Amino acid sequence: MPDEIFDHPRLARIYDDFDGERDDLAAYLALADELGAKTVLDVGCGTGNLAILLAARGRAVTGVDPSSASLEIARAKPGAGDVTWLDGDATTLPAMAVDLATMTGNVAQVFLTDDEWLRTLRGIHAALRPGGHFVFETRRPRRRAWEDWGGGRRDFALDIPGVGRVEQFVEVTDVSLPLVSFTHTYRFAEDGFEITSPSTLRFRDRPELEESLATEGFLVLDVRDAPDRPGREFVFVARRV
Repeated sequence: MPDEIFDHPRLARIYDDFDGERDDLAAYLALADELGAKTVLDVGCGTGNLAILLAARGRAVTGVDPSSASLEIARAKPGAGDVTWLDGDATTLPAMAVDLATMTGNVAQVFLTDDEWLRTLRGIHAALRPGGHFVFETRRPRRRAWEDWGGGRRDFALDIPGVGRVEQFVEVTDVSLPLVSFTHTYRFAEDGFEITSPSTLRFRDRPELEESLATEGFLVLDVRDAPDRPGREFVFVARRV
């Protein structure tokens, strides 16, 4: 099940506001151009930002996500009618044969067990045409990103049109590598509503990821840096074989 931060209607409504400018998406648009992709599957599409941008450039795009609340936000955005939206994940896809599958926003880290991750790779492999590409990002474990995620202080707030002032804080609750658990807490000033969304991510290193990709029929072509976050993430470019 998706975390509340993605699936609770009130949190899905403000997700983009707290996520800020998606500078990371420019690299994926450029990669789609580089790889000559005309059809794209966006796995874990969330509120649909990348999928809509890809479709606006003339591509046939399918966005899939297990969060109905996030998909509701995505479907209401300008340009959303040019995207096919699916409620589900990579293991529930209908038959397709796309040129490119993307997985942004560190979605690769939500798969906590080897079985979950391998089944996801298997589903993506099946959705790609022979020779199609899979591009995704994941945080570098040695960078220890969780040390930057705050100590539970309510020290960030936004005034969101139509919602009002919302306060947010993040607290890391457990570091038992390769798993890191944390919570997001939000308080809505308008009515005092407060909700905490617990999350856990898995930090996989490059050799583990390369082995899993090879196991499920992918050839790793390149492992790049994220241009907007140098030294923080791996960006894998793999091809279905």
